[in-house]
Amino acid sequence: MPEQTNLYQELKDALQELKDFLQQNTATIKPAIQALASLVPQVVTLIDELIGLLNQVKTEINNLNVSGIPGLAQVSQFTQTVTTFLNTAKALLPNEASTIDEVLGAASVIGSLPSLDQVKQEIIELIDEIVADLKQLKPS
Repeated sequence: MPEQTNLYQELKDALQELKDFLQQNTATIKPAIQALASLVPQVVTLIDELIGLLNQVKTEINNLNVSGIPGLAQVSQFTQTVTTFLNTAKALLPNEASTIDEVLGAASVIGSLPSLDQVKQEIIELIDEIVADLKQLKPS
């Protein structure tokens, strides 16, 4: 059976990559952003909107509390078998590929829930650190 994609681990990894990039390059990109802001004000909008989206993700992660749901492990196994079936069915139903992809996306989210508690705090901390780094980039 193929390994279930872990959405929350992928989110954590993507946030870690963004955080690492910002920490390694802030000294270089901050002056460029400062200069660009006077020419292209959308640079500030980009930073503000990104901060807003990160805060929305943080709120959603904070609101998810799956540790007390009985049978969650079995639901995860169910989504794994559904994923295997759908990946096989895709070849037989090429005209339904977009519908199958939509269901696969839902299965991925649901299948990742059991591991959420393991990475939840790390995701929240990464978002806080990234938001702080992004605020430093904004023109003063």
